Amino acid sequence: EERIVFSFPPSFLCFPKSSSFSPEEYETVAGFSNVSMHTFMTKSLLFLADCFDPLDPNGNITVTFDVLDYPENGGYVARVTIRNFYQYRHVEKPGWQIGWGWAKGEIILKMSGAYATDSGDCKNFASLKPHCCKQNPIMADLWPAAASDDGGRTVEGCCRGGVMSAWAIDPSLSFSAFEMTVGNLPANTSYPPANLTLFAPGLGYTCGPVQDSESTVFLDYGGRRKIRAFRTMKSVCTYSSFLANRAPVCCVSLSTFYSPQITDCPKCSCGCRDSASDGVSCSRTPFCTFTSQSSSSSLGGNGVDDNKLQCTDHMCPVRIHWHVKNNYMRFWRVKLTISNYNLRKNYSDWNLVVQHPGFSKKSIAYSFNATTLPTVGIADEVALFWGLPYYNSELTEAAAGGGGGGGGFGSVTTDIILEKDLDEFTLMNGWALPRRVYFGGEECQMPFPDAFPMLPNGGFRIRSSPRHRRRYLFFLIFLVVIWLELRL
Repeated sequence: EERIVFSFPPSFLCFPKSSSFSPEEYETVAGFSNVSMHTFMTKSLLFLADCFDPLDPNGNITVTFDVLDYPENGGYVARVTIRNFYQYRHVEKPGWQIGWGWAKGEIILKMSGAYATDSGDCKNFASLKPHCCKQNPIMADLWPAAASDDGGRTVEGCCRGGVMSAWAIDPSLSFSAFEMTVGNLPANTSYPPANLTLFAPGLGYTCGPVQDSESTVFLDYGGRRKIRAFRTMKSVCTYSSFLANRAPVCCVSLSTFYSPQITDCPKCSCGCRDSASDGVSCSRTPFCTFTSQSSSSSLGGNGVDDNKLQCTDHMCPVRIHWHVKNNYMRFWRVKLTISNYNLRKNYSDWNLVVQHPGFSKKSIAYSFNATTLPTVGIADEVALFWGLPYYNSELTEAAAGGGGGGGGFGSVTTDIILEKDLDEFTLMNGWALPRRVYFGGEECQMPFPDAFPMLPNGGFRIRSSPRHRRRYLFFLIFLVVIWLELRL
């Protein structure tokens, strides 16, 4: 009898409530050809709720269209701003691309700070020399070197190659902006774009309709004058790991000073070895395959083959290792290592999220930046880690045959000192191990609890709080009194 076990489920999934699946899609989504309908329906209930991440309850990417001017000859001038409000999900290279459909046959006459990837057929507007005439244009950010060619540096937030930082890491780099002059409209007229699509990069984002909002206020003359946009329209885009990935991207391994056991990532955590591999570099075969759109799109993916990895049992591009290193009187120490097994990809500006109750007390990460995140409905604290600039902010690709992170290549590591909560700290039952781990915003596959490193037989710990010390002292005194009475 086949037994299917779902371990730590994703903390959030974003899926339309009105979505329905064909019988063939049931098997596709579940990833198992003979999974029972009951098991799949239990799992699919996760998909039918609104998008909500308890570790990042306010996370989203907001796209704003601000109408700045209505020229006399018709059309309008708009500034488009893309703001990343996700606490720990950044937009990496090759950057965002955004597309929409025009409502009334508009064209883009000029752009500054970005470009349309295809000019379209402009023969009917040849005298205007427009920038783009497609009815479903796709925009991309300029690279810094290209900004001076079109004066794009005048648009604050443009020309970063489409890369945006996570909000909790660097708010000043968490947005992009560009300006465009829209034509083929009567004077004083503008319409909301339709069917907004965001790739940041690749699949995963679902955008709501572009709707009117309170007008944006811009500051001028050093903040002494307020200028309001003539019209402001916004769309909110949310992310779903389920829609974005064919397989997980990371896994977690565990070890402790009190046990010789090393708990590796579960086998085939992110897929299994291709039978045709050469034993050094492997292509992984994902255990679930979604639609063909997940691997290619007109808006592009990240342009990197994430399936060419070092040969491992887990076949994950990234492994997180949590080692409980020392136990002191008032503190305990953890060594955290991130290893890259991808042979063709560096992870720039990586970040890591760890959920553990120990972060409720003071902690120090020696080689990473760190902060704690506000959460909703989560009992444990959540810590966010990211690299130090010019030191370890880039997780380099693995060396073929060298082992992910072998000799320091392809890995980053830090020691973390955590202050003890003397009423809570224990080494029993895997308390010192993380509850959830996320890399780059994607949840990592955890080992099953029955595989966690355990205390040796007979091992126990005495709580060191004054209250518990008094209890044990009274108990010892009681035993001594009984022993003396028996002796007499």
